[in-house]
Amino acid sequence: MSTDLHSWPAQQRVRHAPVAEALPAELADCTKVLLATTRSLAKSTIAAAARAAIGAKLVAETAAMRAHSPVEDVLALAALIRESEAERVVALGGGSVIDGAKVACFAVWENITDAATLIARAGTRGAVAADWGRVEPSPRLVAVPTTLSAAEFAPHAGFTDLAAGHKYRSTQAMQVPRAVVLDPAATLETPAELLLSSGIRAVDHAAERLCALQRAAFSDAVSRQALAMLAAALPAIHRAPDDVAARSRAQQAMWLSVMGGWAGVAVGASHGIGYILGAAKGVGHGITSCLGLPAVMQWNESVNAAQQAEVAAFFGGGPCHAALRRFIRGLGLPTTLAEQGIGLAEVDALAAKWDGGPPIATNPRPVRGPEDVAAILRLMV
Repeated sequence: MSTDLHSWPAQQRVRHAPVAEALPAELADCTKVLLATTRSLAKSTIAAAARAAIGAKLVAETAAMRAHSPVEDVLALAALIRESEAERVVALGGGSVIDGAKVACFAVWENITDAATLIARAGTRGAVAADWGRVEPSPRLVAVPTTLSAAEFAPHAGFTDLAAGHKYRSTQAMQVPRAVVLDPAATLETPAELLLSSGIRAVDHAAERLCALQRAAFSDAVSRQALAMLAAALPAIHRAPDDVAARSRAQQAMWLSVMGGWAGVAVGASHGIGYILGAAKGVGHGITSCLGLPAVMQWNESVNAAQQAEVAAFFGGGPCHAALRRFIRGLGLPTTLAEQGIGLAEVDALAAKWDGGPPIATNPRPVRGPEDVAAILRLMV
């Protein structure tokens, strides 16, 4: 990544509207639509609303995508897209189903049908999604997020080889959803821990970029605004789960939280260690940030204390790692590996899974090897 290049994603629209109003407008130019969601959402009110909005254009539906977008689930979705001849895919859910749908569309475009080829085509973390001026491929994606992970705004997508315990990244400009529907009602049936921890994931996006050594004015601006809004909205949701206005503010904040990436500002070890914990131990995306962000801030304090103080101010002040842990605990969320069933004896093996690449490699305090990753993990114990 380079702060000399600001790269906009190939995303046409973000609609702030109920699903019933937004989806028909996004599907007006097609006749065959596939709905991809998860088992936990298949019988939800928001899934019923999505089906009704798609109407007679709905030609296929799946609720099989699991957490961390396993390669098998991605390829199964790609096969269903081919079989149904869908012209548009509506992804309803959190980061796993949205990322999984992105990679499935890519597999269809590139005629990839096996795991080895899909993994071989994986890109490097930090790569710029190029070629968004190409002829638009089919199908494109429309995302209806039910969490605050912000996967729907990015052209890259993670998918996982569960057997190997390794997470890969697919990067192609047209993977970014053609449109995003931000309907706060879509989050009402999301379990509280999942929604709030995905909000900490958004905090992680903004905080790591505001504390990066290579920064950009655009990134600083959107990251600060995201942190200010999340610091207010997440406790409001925790206090009053039916506060739809707070949920709407959190959705807007999580959008802002990822926009610093378009300015070429990298995230660091919290994100990278999160990928390891997710792939190897099945820890949810948001929970990895609950564990990782305070620990990484603590480990980085010697190189970016002034920037960390700016982050801490949004969360009550004091040492940044302490402020973040206090804020996360206040939302009823975990901050330790032990709470995820991961013991100290597992730390070295987890650290050894780092492949030497970003985003751990772009951490403000240089991470020299697995021993440094292990030192960060021990701060989560």
